Amino acid sequence: MAELDHLLLDPTRLAIVSLLAAAEWAEFGFVRDSVKLSDSALSKQVTTLSKKDYVEVRKGYVGKRPRTWLNLTDAGRDNLAGHISALQTIAEKARSDGAQQPRDQTVP
Repeated sequence: MAELDHLLLDPTRLAIVSLLAAAEWAEFGFVRDSVKLSDSALSKQVTTLSKKDYVEVRKGYVGKRPRTWLNLTDAGRDNLAGHISALQTIAEKARSDGAQQPRDQTVP
């Protein structure tokens, strides 16, 4: 059984890696606006994710303007897939446990 990924228990980090899973590279501003964070809050989360090899960061220029792009690494994709699998297992177990328990007809 897959285990929950402790780094992805944070809803903000989960939102970031989920968004990046749908893209090859995403511009920092797009990610910031999509997950509704400030530049500094996103930067802090990206630093955490990149230190654990979930996210790759590339800096460059478009014309004379500096830009930062983010990419979910293969390890990040694997960890996200495992986390989602663990969540699905938990949900399925809760659903099957609930279906097996008799429903009390009285209201407390």
